[in-house]
This record gives sequence, structure tokens and C-alpha cells, in this order.
Amino acid sequence: MADPFDAELWRDKARGLRAAQDMLRADSAIQEAARLAPSDPLTAFLRAQSAYELGHPAAALFAEAVRLWPENPDVLRNHALALAAEGRQVEAEAVLARALAARPDWLDGQRVLASLRYSHGDAESYDAGFAEAVRAQPRHQGLWLGWFTLRAQQRDWPAALRILDEAAHHLGETRQLAVARAFLASESGDLAEAQAQLAALTGADDAFLVLCRIRTALRAGQPERARDLALPLTGTHLAGQVWPYLSTAWRLLADPLAAWLDGDPVLHGVLDPGLSAAELGELAMLLRQLHTASLPYAEQSVRHGTQTDRSILLRHEPLLGSVRTRLMEALRDHVAALPLPDPRGPMPHPTLGRPRGGLQISGSWSVRLGAGGFNVTHSHPVGWLSAVLYVALPGDPGPAPAGALQLGAPPPELGVSLPPYAVIPPRTGQLVVFPSILWHGTYPFAAGERLNIAFDVVPTSA
Repeated sequence: MADPFDAELWRDKARGLRAAQDMLRADSAIQEAARLAPSDPLTAFLRAQSAYELGHPAAALFAEAVRLWPENPDVLRNHALALAAEGRQVEAEAVLARALAARPDWLDGQRVLASLRYSHGDAESYDAGFAEAVRAQPRHQGLWLGWFTLRAQQRDWPAALRILDEAAHHLGETRQLAVARAFLASESGDLAEAQAQLAALTGADDAFLVLCRIRTALRAGQPERARDLALPLTGTHLAGQVWPYLSTAWRLLADPLAAWLDGDPVLHGVLDPGLSAAELGELAMLLRQLHTASLPYAEQSVRHGTQTDRSILLRHEPLLGSVRTRLMEALRDHVAALPLPDPRGPMPHPTLGRPRGGLQISGSWSVRLGAGGFNVTHSHPVGWLSAVLYVALPGDPGPAPAGALQLGAPPPELGVSLPPYAVIPPRTGQLVVFPSILWHGTYPFAAGERLNIAFDVVPTSA
């Protein structure tokens, strides 16, 4: 009879290997743990999750994990995601719908169901689950705010306002609804109303509210206020989110700290990871097979295209493993050549002041854009360095800067007129790297296909 302690040892080994991103050996270890403890719920879940993250069929494994651990909503959610990944969209939705019928206030389940529906082409009624849930539980504020967030992510301001008005009818004007109204007013262009709403909100600000205040200050032509709101947060868990706004404020104020932060010239690299035309062609074929969605997920920066799920550079395919090795080698060389931080800086530099030992992928994905496609301007708050590998590009994207990457220009919706630090036309096989906190986006192109792999890395040691 197998010793449960042996299974636990294998499970711990799998965790350690997974933390080191040695995904294949981690999978072998968790398989051994599952062999020794086939009825253990946690081991069954981890076994299914490992297969899913590697890109293997995992729905059957999750079904077994659900049988062993039916009360764990994470297992059920991931079962649905695995079904969808295998092209079983109807079954995936049914799994979530059954669970939500019994527990409509399961917010994560509602979000995942809406996301699956939207990414597979239902851009109209993807949020029907939230609509049904608030009818069943009209005094559940989390459901109303979750529904509002879905529509706000699509910038569907009339629908978002209707949701808040209906929520207030059932709940009264709570502080959380007032925060949402201030956000909606600011983002939809009603600056006077946003300022009035924000002035009325007293007490401690959460992350959402302070970012709303910063964005509103920039829209109002108050870079000093945006700077003063952002600066104290650079030493907190919100640092990754506020640095790009601080950069914008400093640039508007002609403060030399903008150059200290972003570099002069801007910190970036254009690298050659050494992938041949044949390797890029094979990689393009593989990536196209992995783009199965009809629309991008609602919260993503992609327009007129799709983005893959899971971490693409941690999948099982040998080609992706080889590409990952080449990309990480190029990144390590780039990191070794980064300048040292200026010791006269007012605070530790968020990019140059980080450790430069090991590197680890904190997220990776592929973006496939069609005619008119682009990425809206954004930043990556949890990354250190961000990179993009161009795998396939349009033959004729149109007049410059069509299809190019811009670094540094803030999002247009802030109403701030600042040019990009750099505009980089893409080249097949080229790897571009830049600080994750830097505003970046791409320009639309006329026709064809733009296929890439993008990823973030973080340092692992000094």
C-alpha cells in the first residue's frame, strides 16, 4: 500500500519545480503523487492544473478532481476553462451555469462565464448571468459592481450607468456605488461631474479610487495634483500601477525626473534572438492553432484580434521550449548591459534598481491581429521588463507608423498631448524589450496578419 507521506513528498517536489518554472519535471512529479494517492483531492486538482498549464487536454482530469472535491469552486471553474480550451464551449458554459443556478453570488464564476461567452463571440448577452443573479439577489452589492465592471471594461457607459442606477434603487447610494459613479463620469468625459463626485468622497482611498483621482487630475490639466497623489504610492504595492502616471505628470511639468525614470534616450532594446526563417514559420503555424477565440477577453488591450490564454512560453511543445530558451538568453544579455541606477536619484529606480540575478517569466501570451488591429496604450504593473517577439507581419501594413510599437505616449483617453519617446517599426524575428511600467501601444495597420509572442519577466535574486 502506498504511503501517503510519499505522495506528499512528490507533491512538494512538484511545487518546487513549478516555482522554478521547470514545468515538465513538475508535471512528472505531480503524476507520481497522483499515482501514490489517487483519491487525494488536492493532488488530483494539482495534476489537472499541471496538464492544463502545459497545454495538454485536462478536462477529464478536472472532472475527476471535481468528483473528489466538489465543494471547491476553483476546481469547478478550471474544469470549465479546460473544457473551453478543448473546444467544448457549450459544455463549459453548462458547467458554470449549473453551479451559478445554485449559487448566483459566486462572483468568480459569473466573471468567467461572461468572459467565455464574450471571447467566443457573444458580445451582446455575455453578461446575462449577472443580470439574472441581481434579479435573484438584488441587495448583493458585489454582483451589481461585478456587472458594472464588465460593461465598463467595454466602455459601454450608458449600460454601465443603467446598472448603477438600478443598483442604487435596491441598495441606496452606497460609498462603493459613489466611487463607481465618479469613475464612470471621469472615464466617459464628464469631468465636472467626476470632480464633484470625487470631492464628495472622504475617508481612506482604496487602489481603485486613488487611480481614479490621478487619472481625473491629468484629464483636468492638473499634473501637480496627479504627481502629488502618485508619489507617496511608489513605495507601496501600487507602485507598478502609478509609475506610468507619475512619468506623465513629470513630463507635463518638464521635470527632469521623467528622464531619470524613463531614460534619455528611453530605456529599451531591439534584439535578435537568432530564430531562423524556418523556425519562425513553424512557430507561426503553431501559434495560429492556439488562437481559438473569436474575440479578445474583455479586459485585454487587444482590438481586432485575439490573445491566447495560459502562459504560452510554459507550454509543453518542444518548439516553444526552444524559443523560450533563446528569448531568455537574449533578455539576460540585455539585462547585463543595462546601465546602473543614478545614485543621485530621489528614490530607488523601479527598473534599474532591481536585482539582476535570475529571470523568471511572470506572464506570456500570443497576440494575433487582423486588418485594423492594434493594442491600446497600457502598461504591465506586475512585470519588470516586457518584451515582444514578432513572428509574422503584414506584407504591406500601410503608411508609417502603421503596425509600429510606440513607447511612452500616454493613453489617448487621458486627453494629454505627449509624443512617444520612440516609434519602432516591427521586423520579423525581432525582439523588442522595454520597462513594464512604460506606456506602450501599437498603431493600426491596413491589412494582413500581425502575430507575436509577448511576455513579462521579473528578477528572482540579487
